Amino acid sequence: QDFEGQKLAEQLTHYLLIASFIAGYSMHSMQMLLIVFAAGLALTALVVIPPWPMYNKHPQPFLQPQD
Repeated sequence: QDFEGQKLAEQLTHYLLIASFIAGYSMHSMQMLLIVFAAGLALTALVVIPPWPMYNKHPQPFLQPQD
């Protein structure tokens, strides 16, 4: 569990949503909005899903089991 890495992944998703909205709005096309969002979502999944070290810089320590 790395909450900083999760925050970074969430920020990437928000930027993707904003970029897709701008692309769709500027071209007056809902289809373009969905295409940009789907392509960005696939790219974001490829970047975020693998266990990259940059997403695990601040791991949370587990508590030791008590007897």
